[in-house]
Amino acid sequence: MKRSLLILLALVSLAAAITLGGQEKKSPKDLPLEHRKWLEEDVVYIITPKEKDVFLRLESDRDRNIFIGAFWKQRDPDPATEENEFRKEHYRRIQYANQFYGKDSPGPGWRSDMGRIYIILGEPKSVEKFESLYDIKPTIIWFFSDMVDLGLPNSFNVVFFKRENQGEYRIYSPLNDGPQSLLVHYMGDMTSHSAAFRELMDKEPAIAGVSLSLIPGESRQMLSPSIPSEILLQKQIPASSYERVKDDYADKLLRYKDIIDVDYTANYIDNNSLINVHADPSGVAYVHYLIEPSQLTLEKAGLEFRADLEVNGIVSDERGTTVYQFDRAVPIRLGLDQFEKIKANPFSFQDLFPLAPGRYTLSILWKNRLTKAFTSLEADLLVPDPAAFWMSTPVLTHKIDRESRYRGQGKSFLFGGVQFVPTARPIFQTGEVLYLSYGLANLPEDVRRGGSVAYTILKEGVEIHQGSRPLRDAPRVLDVVEEFPLAGYSAAGYELRISVLGPDATERLLTKTHFEITPLGALLRPWVISLPQAPATSPEAANTLGLQYLQKNDAARARPLLQSAHDREPGSAAFARDLCRVLFLAQDYAGIKAIAQPYLGDDRRFDFLQMLGDVSRALGEHAQAVAYYKDYLGHFGMNIQVLNGIGHSETALGNTAGALYAFEKSLELNPKQDDLPALVKSLKEKK
Repeated sequence: MKRSLLILLALVSLAAAITLGGQEKKSPKDLPLEHRKWLEEDVVYIITPKEKDVFLRLESDRDRNIFIGAFWKQRDPDPATEENEFRKEHYRRIQYANQFYGKDSPGPGWRSDMGRIYIILGEPKSVEKFESLYDIKPTIIWFFSDMVDLGLPNSFNVVFFKRENQGEYRIYSPLNDGPQSLLVHYMGDMTSHSAAFRELMDKEPAIAGVSLSLIPGESRQMLSPSIPSEILLQKQIPASSYERVKDDYADKLLRYKDIIDVDYTANYIDNNSLINVHADPSGVAYVHYLIEPSQLTLEKAGLEFRADLEVNGIVSDERGTTVYQFDRAVPIRLGLDQFEKIKANPFSFQDLFPLAPGRYTLSILWKNRLTKAFTSLEADLLVPDPAAFWMSTPVLTHKIDRESRYRGQGKSFLFGGVQFVPTARPIFQTGEVLYLSYGLANLPEDVRRGGSVAYTILKEGVEIHQGSRPLRDAPRVLDVVEEFPLAGYSAAGYELRISVLGPDATERLLTKTHFEITPLGALLRPWVISLPQAPATSPEAANTLGLQYLQKNDAARARPLLQSAHDREPGSAAFARDLCRVLFLAQDYAGIKAIAQPYLGDDRRFDFLQMLGDVSRALGEHAQAVAYYKDYLGHFGMNIQVLNGIGHSETALGNTAGALYAFEKSLELNPKQDDLPALVKSLKEKK
């Protein structure tokens, strides 16, 4: 019971965190001096726009310090070492810029144009200085190369000059400044770049060579300033400082900072994911999902390798109401042989849960408790109406198991008794077989009898394969499993279209998906952990769906499902308690008493005490209500609703002292209860 309560509290916190993700953005001037300096000086050239936005939304110094730790960790080239080499190099560059640049400017060196470029790009490969030419303003050319991985040209120049022939060096733009601005005594047409270029060429070819373009070898038809050079200066160089930074961690830190331990906050890892809504043959819709974290660290303990995963999920409707929440504990224990087989491969956690029809937002928090790493996924879900004719999103994989030992159970990506083993991205090797599954729900009668399904594969928009299969008296809910040999298909990206056709060949449904064929000789595919769940026909599934309908305020659909779960497993206190919830809404107090009675002789009674107190109050049995409520408090401790229930029942019994005690304790827990202070005052006046 205590574990259930802890799980409930954790998931309520998760719901709150997801709801409250949009904190108000501050101005940098509102930050404490230390954090303002960090944002506007230390990392001003290397922080991404998203990171800056999140940092300005954080509410406390604690959160900002946690963010700063996460910021540097995301850039650490070797997290296994104690020293963060990137951070060390960054502050070395700042120190160098302050020491050697900006001497002719009023501010520190890091603020100068030279300091900014040096902090972002580091040491140039070569430097040419032209500071004593009579007719040319002091000019310095920095040459860089081998930075393609940062989104920059293979080689390029950055030019600085003294715009007024004195003062500080400013960055030179071929487009905004032009070659004429480099000449001291230029008397020609200030709009004629070609004339200025020729004059500059006569005086110093090396400077002329960078006056129109900063990119060596750029193809030029006319003597005009280079647009790619301007893009280099305004966009590519600033963005190169965070080209390889995956800043999604910042959003996740803001979203989940209040519900994950401090140890986790700097350890966000990226992931790939896949979500599929699929109708079970019984008609119940299941959400199948997988998460592939970018890394899973297994710790060695004796002769085994371990990880302790925890997965928390919450499903909210369009009003933000929590419809379903779940918790999974996944301990991983591998022997040395097992570890050696999978250590080089990615990891995939796969799971499923039933979900009532509607539109939802799904949020899942995945944690490795041993290494304090976390990741998450968020997605919009649509579960069609039970009577709707629909087709699930196709699932593609290279591997299936037609003899799965989990047949008849609830298992992620188990379709029509065939176990699919998908990955987040459907990538195949040349010559493999592509296995396809999708579901059709509520097939119309004419389609069932005389319709068909057509398959079309396109490569770069060109149709290369077409086939079909007749439906021929298919059931109303159908799991389809197909296979497509890929022999002869070249490495490329492909589109697969699936069309459901009526007897007259008119298209009733259409869905599209994509897959890739890679030229690589071997793919490192994930190893999978997937937890079996109760099947759609089980009392567990009925109870879950019943509770979802109850959360959606649809008691009419909730009651028969919760009643079914209880009838099929009458010994389950959890099912009994959930049924009592919907009976209370229907004011079936006698039904609640009958259901709860078998549990009152042992510790299972604690699950029912508050509700039985409420039932007794509703029936006017106030002495019995007080007894139930006090038994509850003796086990769980103070509870505002229970204290108020005691207060109202004691008032009805004429026990003013007992009522005052309960109400005053309730006000200690929450002084902001609208009608309670006035009620306490009136009781004191009567006393």
